[in-house]
Amino acid sequence: MERAETNDDLTPITDELRRLIAFQSVTRGPNRDLIEDVRERLHALGVPCRLTWDDTKTKANLFASFGPTDRPGVVLSGHTDVVPTTGQEWSSAPFAAEVRDGRLYGRGACDMKGFLAVPLALAAEIAERELARPLHLAFSYDEEIGCVGVRRMLAQLSEYAATPAACIVGEPTSMGVVTGHKGKRVLRCHVQGVGGHSSRPAEGVNAIECAAELVVRARAIARRLIAEGPFADDFHPPYSSMQTGTIRGGVAVNIVPAMCAFDLEIRHLPSHDPEPVLAELKRFATETLEPEMRAVDPDAGFQWEETVRYPGLRTAQDAEVVALAQRLASETETRAVGFGSEAGLFAEAGVPAVVCGPGGITEAHRPDEHIELAQLERCTRFVRRLVDELSEATSAG
Repeated sequence: MERAETNDDLTPITDELRRLIAFQSVTRGPNRDLIEDVRERLHALGVPCRLTWDDTKTKANLFASFGPTDRPGVVLSGHTDVVPTTGQEWSSAPFAAEVRDGRLYGRGACDMKGFLAVPLALAAEIAERELARPLHLAFSYDEEIGCVGVRRMLAQLSEYAATPAACIVGEPTSMGVVTGHKGKRVLRCHVQGVGGHSSRPAEGVNAIECAAELVVRARAIARRLIAEGPFADDFHPPYSSMQTGTIRGGVAVNIVPAMCAFDLEIRHLPSHDPEPVLAELKRFATETLEPEMRAVDPDAGFQWEETVRYPGLRTAQDAEVVALAQRLASETETRAVGFGSEAGLFAEAGVPAVVCGPGGITEAHRPDEHIELAQLERCTRFVRRLVDELSEATSAG
Protein backbone atom coordinates (compact mmCIF):
# COMPACT_ATOMS: atom_id res chain seq x y z
CA MET A 1 0.00 0.00 0.00
CA GLU A 2 1.46 3.37 -1.03
CA ARG A 3 2.32 5.75 1.80
CA ALA A 4 0.73 9.22 1.46
CA GLU A 5 3.02 12.18 2.11
CA THR A 6 1.86 15.26 4.03
CA ASN A 7 3.57 18.45 5.07
CA ASP A 8 4.25 16.86 8.47
CA ASP A 9 5.88 13.92 6.72
CA LEU A 10 8.22 16.34 4.97
CA THR A 11 9.53 17.98 8.13
CA PRO A 12 12.36 15.43 8.62
CA ILE A 13 13.33 15.89 4.96
CA THR A 14 13.42 19.69 5.09
CA ASP A 15 15.25 19.61 8.44
CA GLU A 16 17.88 17.33 6.93
CA LEU A 17 18.19 19.54 3.87
CA ARG A 18 18.67 22.62 6.05
CA ARG A 19 21.43 20.79 7.88
CA LEU A 20 23.22 19.83 4.66
CA ILE A 21 22.93 23.31 3.15
CA ALA A 22 24.51 24.82 6.28
CA PHE A 23 27.74 22.99 5.39
CA GLN A 24 29.42 25.34 2.90
CA SER A 25 30.89 22.54 0.80
CA VAL A 26 31.79 24.73 -2.18
CA THR A 27 33.52 22.84 -4.95
CA ARG A 28 37.33 22.74 -4.76
CA GLY A 29 36.99 23.41 -1.04
CA PRO A 30 36.70 20.94 1.85
CA ASN A 31 33.65 18.79 2.52
CA ARG A 32 35.17 17.00 5.52
CA ASP A 33 32.76 18.44 8.11
CA LEU A 34 29.72 17.35 6.09
CA ILE A 35 31.09 13.86 5.45
CA GLU A 36 32.12 13.34 9.08
CA ASP A 37 28.68 14.48 10.26
CA VAL A 38 26.94 12.03 7.94
CA ARG A 39 29.28 9.19 8.85
CA GLU A 40 28.77 9.70 12.59
CA ARG A 41 25.00 9.69 12.29
CA LEU A 42 24.93 6.60 10.06
CA HIS A 43 27.43 4.83 12.31
CA ALA A 44 25.09 5.42 15.27
CA LEU A 45 22.45 3.49 13.32
CA GLY A 46 24.82 0.61 12.70
CA VAL A 47 25.30 1.48 9.02
CA PRO A 48 28.88 0.82 7.84
CA CYS A 49 30.55 3.66 5.93
CA ARG A 50 33.76 3.70 3.92
CA LEU A 51 35.60 6.90 3.07
CA THR A 52 38.02 7.61 0.23
CA TRP A 53 40.02 10.79 0.82
CA ASP A 54 41.64 13.23 -1.56
CA ASP A 55 45.38 13.89 -1.24
CA THR A 56 44.84 16.82 1.13
CA LYS A 57 42.59 14.82 3.52
CA THR A 58 40.19 17.76 3.54
CA LYS A 59 37.50 16.11 1.42
CA ALA A 60 36.22 12.62 0.95
CA ASN A 61 33.71 10.35 -0.72
CA LEU A 62 31.37 8.31 1.47
CA PHE A 63 29.98 4.88 0.61
CA ALA A 64 27.38 3.57 3.06
CA SER A 65 25.55 0.24 2.90
CA PHE A 66 22.20 -0.81 4.34
CA GLY A 67 21.66 -4.56 4.32
CA PRO A 68 23.88 -7.37 3.01
CA THR A 69 26.88 -6.42 0.89
CA ASP A 70 27.60 -9.85 -0.59
CA ARG A 71 24.98 -9.53 -3.34
CA PRO A 72 24.10 -6.92 -5.99
CA GLY A 73 22.06 -4.00 -4.76
CA VAL A 74 21.15 -0.46 -5.75
CA VAL A 75 23.24 2.69 -5.34
CA LEU A 76 21.75 6.12 -4.74
CA SER A 77 24.53 8.47 -5.80
CA GLY A 78 25.04 12.20 -5.45
CA HIS A 79 27.68 14.87 -4.99
CA THR A 80 28.17 16.96 -1.87
CA ASP A 81 29.85 19.95 -3.50
CA VAL A 82 27.97 23.06 -4.60
CA VAL A 83 28.92 25.90 -6.92
CA PRO A 84 30.06 29.23 -5.43
CA THR A 85 27.71 32.11 -4.67
CA THR A 86 30.35 34.75 -5.46
CA GLY A 87 28.90 37.67 -7.43
CA GLN A 88 25.31 36.47 -7.04
CA GLU A 89 22.54 38.49 -5.41
CA TRP A 90 20.35 36.36 -3.15
CA SER A 91 17.14 37.44 -1.44
CA SER A 92 18.06 35.26 1.56
CA ALA A 93 21.28 33.86 2.99
CA PRO A 94 22.37 31.08 0.60
CA PHE A 95 23.68 28.76 3.32
CA ALA A 96 20.77 29.27 5.73
CA ALA A 97 17.84 27.52 4.06
CA GLU A 98 14.42 29.16 4.05
CA VAL A 99 11.03 27.71 3.17
CA ARG A 100 8.54 30.02 1.53
CA ASP A 101 5.73 29.65 -1.02
CA GLY A 102 6.13 25.89 -1.23
CA ARG A 103 9.85 26.01 -1.97
CA LEU A 104 13.04 25.57 0.01
CA TYR A 105 15.74 28.09 -0.89
CA GLY A 106 19.48 27.63 -0.43
CA ARG A 107 22.68 26.84 -2.28
CA GLY A 108 22.56 23.18 -3.22
CA ALA A 109 18.83 22.78 -2.50
CA CYS A 110 18.31 21.64 -6.08
CA ASP A 111 21.83 20.62 -7.12
CA MET A 112 21.88 18.29 -5.35
CA LYS A 113 21.54 18.21 -1.58
CA GLY A 114 17.78 17.83 -1.92
CA PHE A 115 18.36 14.32 -3.21
CA LEU A 116 20.96 13.51 -0.54
CA ALA A 117 18.62 14.70 2.21
CA VAL A 118 15.90 12.16 1.47
CA PRO A 119 17.70 8.86 2.22
CA LEU A 120 19.56 10.51 5.11
CA ALA A 121 16.29 11.66 6.69
CA LEU A 122 14.89 8.15 6.20
CA ALA A 123 18.07 6.41 7.39
CA ALA A 124 16.67 5.25 10.76
CA GLU A 125 13.59 3.91 9.01
CA ILE A 126 15.70 2.10 6.39
CA ALA A 127 18.08 0.67 9.01
CA GLU A 128 15.15 -1.01 10.75
CA ARG A 129 14.11 -2.85 7.58
CA GLU A 130 15.39 -6.33 6.79
CA LEU A 131 16.73 -5.89 3.28
CA ALA A 132 17.22 -8.89 1.01
CA ARG A 133 19.42 -6.77 -1.28
CA PRO A 134 21.56 -3.84 -0.24
CA LEU A 135 20.87 -0.16 -0.59
CA HIS A 136 24.07 1.86 -0.94
CA LEU A 137 24.57 5.61 -0.60
CA ALA A 138 27.47 7.06 -2.58
CA PHE A 139 28.29 10.70 -1.77
CA SER A 140 31.17 12.30 -3.69
CA TYR A 141 33.26 15.47 -3.74
CA ASP A 142 34.20 17.87 -6.57
CA GLU A 143 31.66 16.66 -9.11
CA GLU A 144 31.13 20.20 -10.37
CA ILE A 145 34.67 20.45 -11.74
CA GLY A 146 34.67 17.24 -13.78
CA CYS A 147 33.43 14.34 -11.61
CA VAL A 148 36.76 14.29 -9.77
CA GLY A 149 36.06 12.57 -6.45
CA VAL A 150 33.84 9.68 -7.51
CA ARG A 151 36.67 8.11 -9.53
CA ARG A 152 38.54 7.24 -6.33
CA MET A 153 35.42 5.68 -4.88
CA LEU A 154 34.77 3.61 -7.99
CA ALA A 155 38.39 2.42 -8.07
CA GLN A 156 37.79 0.77 -4.67
CA LEU A 157 34.18 -0.29 -5.20
CA SER A 158 35.00 -4.01 -5.24
CA GLU A 159 36.43 -3.66 -1.73
CA TYR A 160 33.12 -2.36 -0.37
CA ALA A 161 30.50 -4.67 -1.83
CA ALA A 162 29.43 -6.94 -4.64
CA THR A 163 29.12 -5.04 -7.91
CA PRO A 164 25.78 -3.19 -7.66
CA ALA A 165 23.01 -4.14 -10.04
CA ALA A 166 21.97 -0.53 -10.58
CA CYS A 167 22.87 3.07 -9.83
CA ILE A 168 20.48 6.00 -9.68
CA VAL A 169 22.24 9.37 -9.78
CA GLY A 170 19.99 12.03 -8.25
CA GLU A 171 20.85 15.05 -10.37
CA PRO A 172 17.80 17.31 -10.81
CA THR A 173 15.50 15.87 -13.49
CA SER A 174 12.14 16.78 -11.90
CA MET A 175 11.99 13.06 -11.04
CA GLY A 176 11.96 12.12 -14.72
CA VAL A 177 14.04 9.14 -15.81
CA VAL A 178 17.10 10.08 -17.84
CA THR A 179 18.91 7.35 -19.76
CA GLY A 180 21.36 9.48 -21.74
CA HIS A 181 23.62 12.47 -21.28
CA LYS A 182 26.54 13.97 -23.13
CA GLY A 183 30.19 13.47 -22.28
CA LYS A 184 32.61 16.34 -21.83
CA ARG A 185 36.22 17.19 -22.58
CA VAL A 186 37.90 20.46 -21.62
CA LEU A 187 41.32 21.36 -23.00
CA ARG A 188 43.47 24.31 -21.97
CA CYS A 189 45.69 25.55 -24.76
CA HIS A 190 48.84 27.41 -23.71
CA VAL A 191 50.25 29.63 -26.46
CA GLN A 192 53.90 30.61 -26.23
CA GLY A 193 54.74 33.68 -28.31
CA VAL A 194 57.61 36.18 -28.31
CA GLY A 195 57.19 39.50 -26.55
CA GLY A 196 58.45 42.85 -27.74
CA HIS A 197 57.62 46.47 -28.48
CA SER A 198 54.45 46.86 -30.53
CA SER A 199 56.24 49.24 -32.90
CA ARG A 200 58.29 46.25 -34.18
CA PRO A 201 55.69 43.47 -34.43
CA ALA A 202 57.65 41.40 -36.96
CA GLU A 203 60.30 40.73 -34.31
CA GLY A 204 57.73 39.16 -31.99
CA VAL A 205 55.07 36.46 -32.07
CA ASN A 206 51.69 37.71 -30.91
CA ALA A 207 50.36 34.92 -28.69
CA ILE A 208 46.85 36.39 -28.54
CA GLU A 209 46.53 36.60 -32.32
CA CYS A 210 47.83 33.05 -32.73
CA ALA A 211 45.31 31.90 -30.16
CA ALA A 212 42.59 33.82 -31.96
CA GLU A 213 43.34 32.02 -35.23
CA LEU A 214 42.97 28.71 -33.44
CA VAL A 215 39.74 29.81 -31.74
CA VAL A 216 38.29 30.81 -35.13
CA ARG A 217 39.25 27.38 -36.47
CA ALA A 218 37.50 25.73 -33.52
CA ARG A 219 34.40 27.77 -34.27
CA ALA A 220 34.45 26.57 -37.87
CA ILE A 221 34.59 22.96 -36.66
CA ALA A 222 31.71 23.66 -34.25
CA ARG A 223 29.62 25.01 -37.15
CA ARG A 224 30.36 21.85 -39.11
CA LEU A 225 29.15 19.70 -36.22
CA ILE A 226 25.92 21.72 -36.17
CA ALA A 227 25.42 21.24 -39.91
CA GLU A 228 26.71 17.71 -40.43
CA GLY A 229 26.38 15.95 -37.10
CA PRO A 230 26.46 13.23 -35.97
CA PHE A 231 22.96 13.73 -34.58
CA ALA A 232 20.81 12.21 -31.84
CA ASP A 233 17.30 13.62 -31.84
CA ASP A 234 16.59 12.96 -28.16
CA PHE A 235 19.31 15.41 -27.11
CA HIS A 236 19.01 19.19 -27.04
CA PRO A 237 20.90 20.34 -28.99
CA PRO A 238 20.97 17.11 -31.04
CA TYR A 239 24.68 17.38 -31.93
CA SER A 240 28.03 17.64 -30.17
CA SER A 241 28.79 21.26 -29.29
CA MET A 242 32.14 23.01 -28.95
CA GLN A 243 32.99 26.45 -27.61
CA THR A 244 35.82 28.58 -26.23
CA GLY A 245 34.91 29.53 -22.69
CA THR A 246 37.81 31.64 -21.41
CA ILE A 247 40.84 33.41 -22.86
CA ARG A 248 43.64 35.22 -21.02
CA GLY A 249 46.73 37.00 -22.27
CA GLY A 250 48.61 40.24 -22.75
CA VAL A 251 49.99 42.95 -20.49
CA ALA A 252 49.50 46.25 -22.30
CA VAL A 253 48.39 47.39 -25.74
CA ASN A 254 51.89 48.55 -26.69
CA ILE A 255 53.53 45.20 -25.87
CA VAL A 256 53.45 42.19 -28.20
CA PRO A 257 51.90 39.55 -25.92
CA ALA A 258 54.24 36.65 -25.25
CA MET A 259 51.66 34.42 -23.54
CA CYS A 260 48.04 33.48 -23.98
CA ALA A 261 45.83 30.63 -22.80
CA PHE A 262 42.28 29.63 -23.58
CA ASP A 263 39.89 26.89 -22.48
CA LEU A 264 38.03 24.85 -25.06
CA GLU A 265 35.04 22.66 -24.21
CA ILE A 266 33.35 19.96 -26.24
CA ARG A 267 30.12 18.36 -25.03
CA HIS A 268 29.81 15.27 -27.15
CA LEU A 269 27.02 12.81 -27.82
CA PRO A 270 27.67 9.46 -26.09
CA SER A 271 28.02 7.80 -29.51
CA HIS A 272 30.48 10.42 -30.79
CA ASP A 273 34.19 10.04 -30.13
CA PRO A 274 35.50 13.63 -29.85
CA GLU A 275 39.14 12.66 -30.33
CA PRO A 276 39.22 13.05 -34.15
CA VAL A 277 37.75 16.56 -33.86
CA LEU A 278 40.32 17.58 -31.26
CA ALA A 279 43.11 15.97 -33.29
CA GLU A 280 42.02 18.01 -36.32
CA LEU A 281 42.29 21.23 -34.31
CA LYS A 282 45.71 20.29 -32.96
CA ARG A 283 46.96 19.49 -36.48
CA PHE A 284 45.90 22.94 -37.64
CA ALA A 285 47.94 24.43 -34.80
CA THR A 286 50.97 22.27 -35.51
CA GLU A 287 50.99 22.26 -39.31
CA THR A 288 49.58 25.70 -40.18
CA LEU A 289 50.32 28.10 -37.32
CA GLU A 290 53.49 26.84 -35.66
CA PRO A 291 55.83 27.01 -38.70
CA GLU A 292 55.34 30.78 -38.96
CA MET A 293 55.70 31.19 -35.19
CA ARG A 294 58.87 29.11 -34.99
CA ALA A 295 60.47 31.00 -37.86
CA VAL A 296 60.82 33.80 -35.30
CA ASP A 297 61.62 31.62 -32.29
CA PRO A 298 61.86 27.81 -32.16
CA ASP A 299 60.34 27.78 -28.67
CA ALA A 300 57.09 29.41 -29.83
CA GLY A 301 54.04 27.19 -30.23
CA PHE A 302 51.14 25.46 -28.54
CA GLN A 303 50.87 23.13 -25.55
CA TRP A 304 47.67 21.31 -24.58
CA GLU A 305 46.44 20.32 -21.14
CA GLU A 306 43.30 18.28 -20.53
CA THR A 307 41.51 19.59 -17.43
CA VAL A 308 38.15 17.76 -17.56
CA ARG A 309 37.06 14.45 -19.03
CA TYR A 310 33.99 12.37 -18.31
CA PRO A 311 32.06 9.96 -20.52
CA GLY A 312 28.57 10.24 -21.88
CA LEU A 313 25.74 7.95 -20.84
CA ARG A 314 23.49 5.85 -23.07
CA THR A 315 21.63 3.20 -21.08
CA ALA A 316 19.55 0.74 -23.10
CA GLN A 317 15.83 1.26 -22.82
CA ASP A 318 15.30 -2.39 -21.89
CA ALA A 319 17.88 -2.32 -19.07
CA GLU A 320 16.59 -3.41 -15.66
CA VAL A 321 17.73 -0.16 -14.06
CA VAL A 322 15.44 1.77 -16.43
CA ALA A 323 12.40 -0.31 -15.55
CA LEU A 324 13.26 0.02 -11.86
CA ALA A 325 13.50 3.81 -12.00
CA GLN A 326 10.27 4.04 -14.00
CA ARG A 327 8.42 1.98 -11.40
CA LEU A 328 9.79 3.97 -8.49
CA ALA A 329 9.10 7.35 -10.13
CA SER A 330 5.74 6.35 -11.65
CA GLU A 331 7.10 7.42 -15.04
CA THR A 332 6.63 5.71 -18.39
CA GLU A 333 8.86 7.94 -20.54
CA THR A 334 12.62 8.41 -20.60
CA ARG A 335 14.72 11.22 -22.01
CA ALA A 336 18.25 12.47 -22.60
CA VAL A 337 19.84 15.67 -21.25
CA GLY A 338 22.67 17.95 -22.27
CA PHE A 339 24.33 18.23 -18.86
CA GLY A 340 26.70 15.59 -17.55
CA SER A 341 26.78 13.51 -14.39
CA GLU A 342 28.62 10.74 -12.60
CA ALA A 343 26.28 8.17 -14.18
CA GLY A 344 28.57 7.68 -17.16
CA LEU A 345 31.45 6.77 -14.84
CA PHE A 346 29.31 4.25 -12.94
CA ALA A 347 28.30 2.70 -16.27
CA GLU A 348 31.97 2.50 -17.31
CA ALA A 349 32.66 0.69 -14.03
CA GLY A 350 30.07 -1.96 -14.91
CA VAL A 351 27.15 -0.56 -12.91
CA PRO A 352 24.10 0.18 -15.13
CA ALA A 353 22.95 3.72 -14.38
CA VAL A 354 20.22 6.27 -14.91
CA VAL A 355 19.73 9.83 -13.66
CA CYS A 356 16.62 10.67 -11.65
CA GLY A 357 16.32 13.26 -8.93
CA PRO A 358 14.18 16.06 -7.51
CA GLY A 359 14.24 19.65 -8.74
CA GLY A 360 14.74 21.25 -12.12
CA ILE A 361 18.15 21.81 -13.67
CA THR A 362 17.10 25.35 -14.65
CA GLU A 363 17.20 26.27 -10.94
CA ALA A 364 20.74 24.98 -10.43
CA HIS A 365 23.73 27.33 -10.09
CA ARG A 366 21.50 30.42 -9.95
CA PRO A 367 20.86 33.02 -7.25
CA ASP A 368 17.91 31.98 -5.07
CA GLU A 369 18.41 28.34 -6.00
CA HIS A 370 15.44 26.39 -4.69
CA ILE A 371 13.56 23.12 -4.80
CA GLU A 372 9.80 22.60 -4.80
CA LEU A 373 8.57 20.80 -1.70
CA ALA A 374 6.41 18.71 -4.02
CA GLN A 375 9.60 17.42 -5.63
CA LEU A 376 10.93 16.35 -2.25
CA GLU A 377 7.63 14.53 -1.66
CA ARG A 378 8.04 12.65 -4.95
CA CYS A 379 11.62 11.74 -4.11
CA THR A 380 10.57 10.48 -0.66
CA ARG A 381 7.99 8.18 -2.24
CA PHE A 382 10.65 7.05 -4.72
CA VAL A 383 13.13 6.05 -1.98
CA ARG A 384 10.48 4.34 0.16
CA ARG A 385 9.32 2.32 -2.84
CA LEU A 386 12.91 1.32 -3.50
CA VAL A 387 13.33 0.14 0.09
CA ASP A 388 10.10 -1.86 -0.26
CA GLU A 389 11.43 -3.53 -3.42
CA LEU A 390 14.75 -4.36 -1.79
CA SER A 391 12.86 -5.91 1.13
CA GLU A 392 10.41 -7.94 -0.97
CA ALA A 393 12.41 -11.17 -1.12
CA THR A 394 12.73 -11.16 2.68
CA SER A 395 9.02 -10.53 3.14
CA ALA A 396 8.19 -13.33 0.71
CA GLY A 397 10.46 -15.70 2.64
